Amino acid sequence: MHQLTPAADTLFSSAEADGAAPRILPTAGLAALSKLNWEELYAQLNEEGVAVTPPLLSRAQCQEIIDTFDKPGLFRSTVVMQRYQFGRGTYKYYADPATTVPLIQTLRELLYPPMAWMANRWAPQLNERTFPTALEELLAECADNGQHRSTPLLLRYGPGDYACLHQDIYGDIVFPLQIAIMLNQPGEDFTGGENVFVEQRPRFQSRAIVVKPRLGQGMIFPVRHRPVRGKNGFRRHPMRHGTNAVETGHRNTLGIIFHNAR
Repeated sequence: MHQLTPAADTLFSSAEADGAAPRILPTAGLAALSKLNWEELYAQLNEEGVAVTPPLLSRAQCQEIIDTFDKPGLFRSTVVMQRYQFGRGTYKYYADPATTVPLIQTLRELLYPPMAWMANRWAPQLNERTFPTALEELLAECADNGQHRSTPLLLRYGPGDYACLHQDIYGDIVFPLQIAIMLNQPGEDFTGGENVFVEQRPRFQSRAIVVKPRLGQGMIFPVRHRPVRGKNGFRRHPMRHGTNAVETGHRNTLGIIFHNAR
């Protein structure tokens, strides 16, 4: 297993002062993150409602995460979706990734500051609060609000499995963006299982967005809603996400949610 133990003062450039996105510095094992263009991803998120990154993880790293599914000691809970009418399939919430899965913890820590940069640019448009620039500060706020349970999760779908449209809220403190990373190669490891997003547009019909990331790519999307400019300023467009039924094979996805749960 990769032992990635980042030091907070060596992960990011200081080019944030002029309002630019924080840049992730090259990190052993996750060098692809340093090449992300956050301004372009932010523009894509605003234009489409969902932003798709270049590959963040290698096939070996994706397989490393997939292999954790069968190690029950790494997880705090397992959800069989059909029991709750959430769809069909299984997902598991990791126990504290900081002590159980260093690769996932490092991803969460590295991705949070530029995601916070995007969220804080949305804040005045949504008339909402801004968020701290470090993950540990957000998690401290969550803990003060009784939200102690970790939220990174691993989802597995087999033939016929799917996820109903939903939002990942978990408590009063809700960081407005999340990222899901595809761990298999569509068309080779599985067929079907497309990601579906539905955007509710006030006074208009809802819009469906279908996204097909390749292995290792991440999808950045709103947890609850996104700002869209209208004639009289910005409007909130609620968004939900789900997964179309898998036809063949198995589909695994890593979900990284930044706020913790009650």
